[in-house]
Amino acid sequence: MNDRQSSRVNQILDLLVEEIEERLRVSEQPAPPDVPLIEMPAAQEKAPPKPQEVVAKRHPPDPGPEFADEPPGSLHADRLMGRLALGLLIVIVLVNIPLNRHGTTLSTALPDNAALVVQDGLVVKEENDERIYVYQDDHFRWISSMDAFEHFFNWGDVHIVEDGYLDRFEIGTPLHVLLECNSPHIYRLEGGEKRWIRDIDTFEAERHVWEDVRFVSCGYLRGLLDGETIPPDSGPPPQP
Repeated sequence: MNDRQSSRVNQILDLLVEEIEERLRVSEQPAPPDVPLIEMPAAQEKAPPKPQEVVAKRHPPDPGPEFADEPPGSLHADRLMGRLALGLLIVIVLVNIPLNRHGTTLSTALPDNAALVVQDGLVVKEENDERIYVYQDDHFRWISSMDAFEHFFNWGDVHIVEDGYLDRFEIGTPLHVLLECNSPHIYRLEGGEKRWIRDIDTFEAERHVWEDVRFVSCGYLRGLLDGETIPPDSGPPPQP
C-alpha cells in the first residue's frame, strides 16, 4: 500500500475511532437515579421493632462476589466494539481491491476531489481523458507517453478526478523521459525507442528542462532502437 492509500485508510480509521469514542461515552453515562417515593407516616403509632430485627436490618448478609453486578453498559460496549472492528476490517479490504488490470484501487479511484491534497507528486487523470498529469512546482504537467509514466509512476498512484478538474490549475511543460550517459548526447525515450535531440537550441525549443534528464549506462542506451531524430531529418543519430 502506498502513502496515498495509507492516508485514505488513516482518514477512515480516524472517523471510526471518533465514532467508537462517542458511542462509548453515551453507553457509559450513568442512568439517572430512581427517585424514591416518600410515604407519609400513618397517624397511629407503630410498635418499635424487636431488637433482633433491628440487628438484621443493620447488618445485611454479604451477597458474595458471585452475585456482584457487572458494570453497567459493559456488555453493550463489547458488542459495539466487535461490530465496529468487523466493519473496519471490511472497509480496509474493499478500498484496496484492484478494480482493473492496472491495479487501480477504490481508495485511489473514488473522485473525492475535496479529500485530495494538491502537492508535488500528486498524479491525476480526468474521468473521460486518457492523459495523465503530475503536479510539480505549482503546475500540473502532462506525462507525455507511457514510457514516461512507467519510468516514474505506477497505476496505484493515479487519482481519478471529474472532468474539468484541471481547469482551475496552471498547466506546465510536458514530462518526458530524457536520458544521457557519459556522452554529450541527450535522447528522449518514446515508444521504446531513443530519439536524439540534435542540440541545446532544440532541447530548449521543445520546452525540456534539465531537471528531467536521467543518467543511465551507455550500454543501456546503445541497446535501445533509434527513433526519429528531434527535429526530424537531422541525419543519422550519433550513438552514445
